[in-house]
Amino acid sequence: MAPNSRIIVIRHAQAEHNVFYDYSIPDAPLTALGKKQATALSLRVSSLQREADLIISSPMRRTLQTTRLGWGPAIERLGGVGRVICLPELQECGRYPCDTGSSREQLEADPEFAGFNFELLTPEWNSKKGFWDSEEPALENRAKWVRQFLRNRPEKTIVVVAHGGIIRRITAAATGHSAHQWCNAEARVFEFDPESIQTEDCWLHQKENVAVTGGYGPTGVEIDIGQPGSSL
Repeated sequence: MAPNSRIIVIRHAQAEHNVFYDYSIPDAPLTALGKKQATALSLRVSSLQREADLIISSPMRRTLQTTRLGWGPAIERLGGVGRVICLPELQECGRYPCDTGSSREQLEADPEFAGFNFELLTPEWNSKKGFWDSEEPALENRAKWVRQFLRNRPEKTIVVVAHGGIIRRITAAATGHSAHQWCNAEARVFEFDPESIQTEDCWLHQKENVAVTGGYGPTGVEIDIGQPGSSL
């Protein structure tokens, strides 16, 4: 692990199931407003675009779209979307269709995701069984796996684009997972707890808020993009 490494955690922008409470939408994509939120986030994190050493995204449609729109300058600087690690362990927790990812073949065939590297997607990544189960013990184990993966990376500044449910478990503490309800297109910076970094749990602790370009849950007016936030 790089010394003093930072983990920039982002929840995806507004997706269709956030607005309509329709959890039957398969692998729910961003709404038109969500795409604007992700684009606005790109400007809010301009300095971090120049500092990011690695970008990791959940391979679900709404996170991939947020990654491309929200971190475009960093992606270009790092060598294109093929350098983005699409990590299936970052998928959302639930078993609903909206929280179940598409197959690798479907994602690779979609021109919107041309250039993304999906080589880590196994045939069972979206099965919601075994390691991928939606029950709490499996979710906690998956979140711990993600923390260990991040801890073992050599990069100093790592961007992670994921979902509220799995983020709350990744950013858990010994007392339980986080209760923070992440906004659409919210970004926060975390560091590893020095007292636990060499342990199996390797907890994270929050260093700072960075930006919010969307509201909590359903959002329906473009004024949401104008919420106060850092210019980082």
